[in-house]
Amino acid sequence: MNAPSPPRFRFAPSPTGALHIGGARTALYNWLLARGSGGALVLRIEDTDRERSTPENTEQILDALRWLELDWDEGPVSQYECRERHTQRLAELVEAGHAYHDPATAADVRAWKKSHGGIGYRGQPSEEPGAAVRLRVPDRGEMVVDDLIRGEVRFANDTQDDFVIARGDGTPLYNLAVAVDDAEMGITDVVRGDDHLSNTPKQLLVLEALGVRPPRYAHLPLLHGPDGRKLSKRDRAASVQELRDLGYLPAAVRNYLALLGWGTVDDETILATDELVDRFSIERVGRSAAIFDERKLRWMNGRFMRALPLSEYEARLADHLRQRSPDEADAFAAAAPARRRAACEIVRDKAQTLDEIWPLVRFLFVEPARDPAAWGKVMKGDAGPALAEGLEALRALDGFDVASIEAALTAAVERSGRRPKDVYQPIRVAITGTTISPGIFDSLAALGRETSVTRIERALAELAG
Repeated sequence: MNAPSPPRFRFAPSPTGALHIGGARTALYNWLLARGSGGALVLRIEDTDRERSTPENTEQILDALRWLELDWDEGPVSQYECRERHTQRLAELVEAGHAYHDPATAADVRAWKKSHGGIGYRGQPSEEPGAAVRLRVPDRGEMVVDDLIRGEVRFANDTQDDFVIARGDGTPLYNLAVAVDDAEMGITDVVRGDDHLSNTPKQLLVLEALGVRPPRYAHLPLLHGPDGRKLSKRDRAASVQELRDLGYLPAAVRNYLALLGWGTVDDETILATDELVDRFSIERVGRSAAIFDERKLRWMNGRFMRALPLSEYEARLADHLRQRSPDEADAFAAAAPARRRAACEIVRDKAQTLDEIWPLVRFLFVEPARDPAAWGKVMKGDAGPALAEGLEALRALDGFDVASIEAALTAAVERSGRRPKDVYQPIRVAITGTTISPGIFDSLAALGRETSVTRIERALAELAG
């Protein structure tokens, strides 16, 4: 007895823009299934819409997949470049009587259906030049989609029109091209969004007419935002490139996307990619719409960032700065290794994304730009005396490590009878220019005695003037 062939999956995006989060999840699920089963993943670019399908858009998709670290075994295959094979199959269907030329317009179809009680349109073969090609749909019975997520979904044949599979100029249309490509590529499993569910009975009819065994189908629930609306390309963080630019890690994004509709038996949340490969199964994907909540993704990304070795954390930050701002990247690279390492150490517990790091540690690498709102809020009243007391305590230190700074400033606060924030916040604004930074003791130690004292003295002089 022959062993069953390894399964073959496909990810088949249309290159009409950036890769949307929903498409990224579809790619991930197909990748996980292929890698977990020892099967193959085919990347097919469905670029038959020549006006919207551009090389630039195709490259956006490839760029997004590479960033997500999702590889493929075959492709990318251009659907448009397979058009000769589509045309051959189209001719076979017409010759076998499964399809016919019909010049009926949309208005003709509406009129026919109205006069026939609303049943699916059935046309008559015609030799008229420029007639479109329609696939014959049986008058009786039904097409049953045995969906791996939704169970059986039935479509009555008598309500389905004989649908167009090629334009009057002979150009094959989507449902013919997809069915032919799946057949030619030996695709065994089609995992895609449930916005394609209505296409599935049409593709099954094409495959049946071609005499090809259909693949298994699984239609994923759509993604909604926290407000319950369908996630749109206009939403923040709606594309892979946006997530990259916002400073998310590929591993965190993979983990989060995997959990949008799927879950483990033990409800484990933080999963390395090899664990996802081992544990993912289509049977545990739910039917309900999944909620994409960037706040939860930020939390998960923070967990992944804190788990990075410090050297990798620094390298990721450096790479992100190079993509974001060459000037900031240069300032970071020019600093002493100990300064870069200290910056990463003190920000790890606070930053949730790579993009959040630089605003918190910028003061360690460049002269801080004063935040007028922060200055106006903090540097008033007794801020001057409080700052002077803090400066005196810092000047008296022998060492300038975190423990020594904390002990000195705590003692200064106790002697003055002030609240800690009335001393610490003026120091923070003086050395960073803002009220938001890593812990004040860590910030002072990372900045160093000389620069810390100089910036506090400068602030005091400005307050006195």
